Amino acid sequence: MFGLVPFAGRRGLSRNDNANPFALFDAMRDSFFHDGFPAANWGAGSFKVDVKDADDHYELTADLPGMAKEDINLNYENGYLTIAATRSESKDEKDDAGNYIRRERHTGEVSRSFYIDGIDDANIHAEFKDGVLQVNLPKAAGDAPRKQIEIN
Repeated sequence: MFGLVPFAGRRGLSRNDNANPFALFDAMRDSFFHDGFPAANWGAGSFKVDVKDADDHYELTADLPGMAKEDINLNYENGYLTIAATRSESKDEKDDAGNYIRRERHTGEVSRSFYIDGIDDANIHAEFKDGVLQVNLPKAAGDAPRKQIEIN
């Protein structure tokens, strides 16, 4: 069974921002400066993950846009599945003389961990294609079925 931590991240304007006349401009400015570096918009653990219980296995799908397979580390240890991704980018703009007009660098890392019990860790399979990581986590044979207990 999966143990998930609720996602508490939020971007955009909150109700309290309505009182601040500059909140919209601040949000637009932040969006403008981060557009060149999509990873800069990621907070800790903010990539989307879907988990489906498919009877004999779990299917985990994680959206990691802009990442390459080499940027992703998938690890299963002590009952925890951890997805970590690191991305580095740099942008250089030079004038005709070869002098820098602008030079930007960014490195970002995101990571999420899930506690999973009753998994056949020898047969975990993962595939990454078009920015989407798909992980198949087979359930271990012999895992006792859970029983619903009626409360009186």
